[in-house]
Amino acid sequence: MRTLAATAIFCVTLGGAGLWMALAGPSAPPPPAVLTLDQPAAPGATAVSLDKFRYMEPLTPVPELPFLDGEGRRVDLSEFKDRLVLLNLWATWCAPCVKEMPALDRLQAQLGGPGFQVVALSVDRGGKDQVQPFYQRTGVKNLALYLDPSSASMQTLKLRGLPTTLLVDQEGRELGRIEGAVEWDSPEVIAFLRKHMGQGGGPNRDSRGGVVRTGG
Repeated sequence: MRTLAATAIFCVTLGGAGLWMALAGPSAPPPPAVLTLDQPAAPGATAVSLDKFRYMEPLTPVPELPFLDGEGRRVDLSEFKDRLVLLNLWATWCAPCVKEMPALDRLQAQLGGPGFQVVALSVDRGGKDQVQPFYQRTGVKNLALYLDPSSASMQTLKLRGLPTTLLVDQEGRELGRIEGAVEWDSPEVIAFLRKHMGQGGGPNRDSRGGVVRTGG
């Protein structure tokens, strides 16, 4: 059975700059080799459950988060109102980020539409000139270009590192977030997302008001 998977390396950001280190070692590895969409997952991945998804309590509107699309147009998450949004912050220099891009691309192909949108927001300083060639080399076809070359979103959202993915409900509130590379098109994750697409936001709760954790 396919499960959520997170790599052992988490890109830790320092002051919002493009500085990072591998928790598994004292020094950062060189920029990752490009992965193609048909390339199997790298060995040594650490399986995690949906318990790694940290729900937001209470639900809080996502702060104003302006960024650019591939045409240089200013975009804000409010443009995706009424859709469940998977907001993934990543960079081409971050190995775990690169690892999960194929799964994000497949997820958008499978669920993308009026009720769901993957917003893969790059914080690469090179912007479109850096991200578009990466998409072309790796065969990403379903993800639109969304760019934050200033990396301001990392401070606005108080990220600890990359990749970090937020689930934003149809009213623009953060449902929760998860850190690390995830197998986004696994059956478990698809079911998890479909459930939130159908209920219009907010975590499932049991009869006592507690959060019901799914999977794991």
